[in-house]
Amino acid sequence: MRLATFNLESLGTRKTGASPLAKRIQILEPQLERLDADILCLQEVDGQHIPDSPERELTALKELLTGTRYEGYDLVSTIGRSGQGVADVHNLVIASRFPIQHFAEIRHDLVDAPRYRLSTAEPAESEAGEIVWDRPILHATVTLEDGRALHVINLHLRAPRAAPIPGRKDAASVWNSVDGWAEGFFVAAIKRLGQALELRRLADRIFGEDPTALIAIAGDFNAEDHEVPLRIAVGSEDDTGNGALAGFMLVPVDRMIAQDRRYTVTHHGRPLMLDHILVSRTLLGALRQVEVHNEVLFDELIGPSRITGAPGSFHAPLIAEFAF
Repeated sequence: MRLATFNLESLGTRKTGASPLAKRIQILEPQLERLDADILCLQEVDGQHIPDSPERELTALKELLTGTRYEGYDLVSTIGRSGQGVADVHNLVIASRFPIQHFAEIRHDLVDAPRYRLSTAEPAESEAGEIVWDRPILHATVTLEDGRALHVINLHLRAPRAAPIPGRKDAASVWNSVDGWAEGFFVAAIKRLGQALELRRLADRIFGEDPTALIAIAGDFNAEDHEVPLRIAVGSEDDTGNGALAGFMLVPVDRMIAQDRRYTVTHHGRPLMLDHILVSRTLLGALRQVEVHNEVLFDELIGPSRITGAPGSFHAPLIAEFAF
């Protein structure tokens, strides 16, 4: 069984300068075929309007998957906050060759939205407001061929990029004070770490029902191994100090990859492993191979300024293969 995660970088966007969908399909389709995945976790899938309806659908994704091995797969996704179809941007999608028995979104179901009063906002805030996660977590239960349940969790944590602060920006990427930028960075960190905590609580809830559960968590963590979001999600006994909790640890499978190949993003010349697949100890026992397809990866900062309408993704897919 092969499980893959891939950030498609705003598939289906209509932003000015974006590559046409047909050009993107021409590049992305062979990448997806090469994955040869039985379960596919995708991030940044945009929704498109249905004619004469307020709802959106994953029209671009379905066009991409048409004619591929994934065309007949079970497919579930997150939805927009309005409840009218999928969101306009950054939906999470799980496509599975195996039947999906159950799926759910998790956002502030296990961790309440923290309340915080901004210190640098202009005009000043009189009371604290909620800090809400940007995206939900998508949890699906898949029935494998041997009848066992596999918990597949797809997520996309917020990037370490400062969140907007009222009155503290002159333009989209231009701040008018350092303390305003710093507070925005602080708020972004709360979002990322808070959702990592909710992910950890979801894993513990699954383990509470079955300590030997098969769990695979895949997605764009916007963090490398041993950074705080990954430490929260992994839950190593080295951090808890309790060997009795070792069975609840989640293991990043990319630790199998040679260091010089271990990256899914290049950021300003720095190779970074930001996309991960974490597995429970029981599932780790079936792990046989890990691949990262980063041969044609371009720098995510330099590439957009040098490539007009880049049709690919600035993330590389990550694949884990298991023997059952």
